[in-house]
Amino acid sequence: MLDRPLDNAIADHKTYGSVDAQHRLFAGLRRDDPVHWTQPDGYRPFWTISKYADIVEIERQADRFINQPRTKLLSIDFESKVKEAMSGKPMLVRTLPQMDNPDHSKYQKLTHAWFQPRHIRTLSERMEALAKESVDRLCAIGGECDFYNDIAIYYPLRVVMTILGLSPEDEARLLKITQAYFGGGDPEMQKGNDLIDATMAYIDYFKDVAKERRQNPKDDVATVIATSEIDGKPIGDFEAYSYYVALASAGHDTTSATIAGGLLALIENPAAMARLQKEPDLIPDAAEEMVRWVSPVKHFFRTAVADYEIRGKTIKAGDSIFISYPSGNRDEEAFDRPFEFIPDRSPNRHLGYGYGIHACIGRHLAKAEIVAFFRELLKRIDRIELAGSPAWTETSFLGGVKRLPVRYRAH
Repeated sequence: MLDRPLDNAIADHKTYGSVDAQHRLFAGLRRDDPVHWTQPDGYRPFWTISKYADIVEIERQADRFINQPRTKLLSIDFESKVKEAMSGKPMLVRTLPQMDNPDHSKYQKLTHAWFQPRHIRTLSERMEALAKESVDRLCAIGGECDFYNDIAIYYPLRVVMTILGLSPEDEARLLKITQAYFGGGDPEMQKGNDLIDATMAYIDYFKDVAKERRQNPKDDVATVIATSEIDGKPIGDFEAYSYYVALASAGHDTTSATIAGGLLALIENPAAMARLQKEPDLIPDAAEEMVRWVSPVKHFFRTAVADYEIRGKTIKAGDSIFISYPSGNRDEEAFDRPFEFIPDRSPNRHLGYGYGIHACIGRHLAKAEIVAFFRELLKRIDRIELAGSPAWTETSFLGGVKRLPVRYRAH
């Protein structure tokens, strides 16, 4: 039996603009129909997976549940626009989330070493300096600001630009493209620029970067990608540009969403904030809890390669599967008190970075960024509180807080 209002709500960007509505919807699914056949108006159907254990079961089996050909939720109309814009290709970019093995493994190896803890430690001084600059900016603004738009969006972008070796002069251009790229269905975020336009703007920018690095190699990730080889041949232009787009966009937006959402969680839980100020050694644990709490990546798709039974339902070969990471991260059977923000939660096997071979390649970098930022912020802010109502991005894919008005006292 179809439940059209429920199915439409799962696909509706507006659902994700209300954190309470999102969590109510998926709590109901976890309770009543955790493997839910979903047929929203204007979209190809799919299974919605909302339980932590089921998500892990699927993600563990990358050979049975593959990334291609459908990686995220797009309307039928938009899918046709993508094929038209990309001369028949079903996707705007082809990077790790769009790949399966053996390609996934080959492309992941290109930058793997750059995103391991050993290499990230070499960036610690630069991250700490950027965190200090961000908190300096907060203090200079005065006692009130929109934390997301004035502070949170800049810091992770500057870290990513450092790793890629991009010019600081390009910051405003990249920020504008990134916001349009992840605007989802939110009219405030896209501002007349849609996903296709934003992707093309990214590619135009990174074409020049790749060309310059091939002529003048440097010790940065941009050079690694531009000069890499796959199976003994130079990386293809489409894959190279796609790799840049993924690192510049996801590496920025997920972390800015987590920092802003993490601060909101601390404001709403003043005892947790006070504890972290007194016990800064807990900040790494709190960073993991922020990722669980915010879950900036709302979903990815997988496609079944053969029939598979789960919770008494048969997922047919070729069926699409919508994996809800925020739902898994609020699963009552997986987490003690899942709707409480617990800064020293342990264990904390959250799904905020994905799971299995497709777990986020930049997860160690993201955590290091979050830790560096909150170490600096919490030692310099005496008091911080809301100065208005927060707002969330209306997007079913990736996002978080889009406005966070705060009032604060620094020292």
